[in-house]
This record gives sequence, structure tokens and C-alpha cells, in this order.
Amino acid sequence: MGKRDDYISWDEYFMGIAILSAKRSKDPSTQVGACIVNDENKVVSIGYNGMPRGICDDKACWDREGDFLHTKYAYVVHAELNAILNSRVSVQGCRIYVSLFPCNECAKAIVQSGIKEVMFLSNKYKEAQSTIASTTILQDAGVKLTQLNFENKEIVLKLS
Repeated sequence: MGKRDDYISWDEYFMGIAILSAKRSKDPSTQVGACIVNDENKVVSIGYNGMPRGICDDKACWDREGDFLHTKYAYVVHAELNAILNSRVSVQGCRIYVSLFPCNECAKAIVQSGIKEVMFLSNKYKEAQSTIASTTILQDAGVKLTQLNFENKEIVLKLS
């Protein structure tokens, strides 16, 4: 008997971890996950978008519009930055899997931390100025950008 042939690829596996991590986000409108992997295909860190440690999610503002100080944008830590900050080892030379293309602030953190490749699913804000800036930052720094397409592949996770 040979090995089974319906196993998932490394890209599917690591993006799956990113997507599963996003399920931890309390944000009612956008859930993003990130998974940082080294060149040996070992997970170095994971993260999701959420409030900084010590800030109660129940009391936090999750609004998208209004006065800046009364929106989530003033407080939420993005998945990419959370994954970088959560790492106990250097992420230099690693690749990061993210469910949503990084914003300009996360792009700066990705470049500064030495991550060499961004693997992403969605780029739904590609026309936004912050995404245009992040694309410029990442490309100018030589970070490889790869949009993954799994052709509506579904991976079922059953916890029983």
C-alpha cells in the first residue's frame, strides 16, 4: 500500500494555521491570522488581530467609523505584528502566511524583522493608499509577494 494522495500541501497547511488563528479574533468585521514559518517548514510564531495584552476585549471599541479614538484602528494590533512580537526566536529569513495582504504599518514591521516572503490569500483593499504603500515598501525591500489561490479548496476541521 502506498501513501495517501489527498494530503494538504505545505502552503495549504500554513495558510490553514493562519486562518484558524484568525478565528481567535474578536473583531466583528475583520478577522485576520498570520503564521510565520522558517526555511525548514517549522512554525516560528502565529498571531491574529486583536487588542493588546491586558486590554479587555469586552470593553474595547470595535467600531470602524467615527472619531479615530473611538474606532478599533487606534488600538488593534494586526495579525502580522502580533506574530512577529509573539516569536521567541528571530524571524529573519522566514516567510509569513497571512489571510489578508498586510497594511503599510505591518509591511514596515515585516521588512524590519527580516521576513523574506509574504504569502497571502486576499488583497481586497489593493486600491487603498495604505495597501499601495505596503506593496511599495515590501517590493522595494526585496520581499517576495505570493498570492495563493486554492481554487475554493475546503479543509474541514472537526473537533470530536
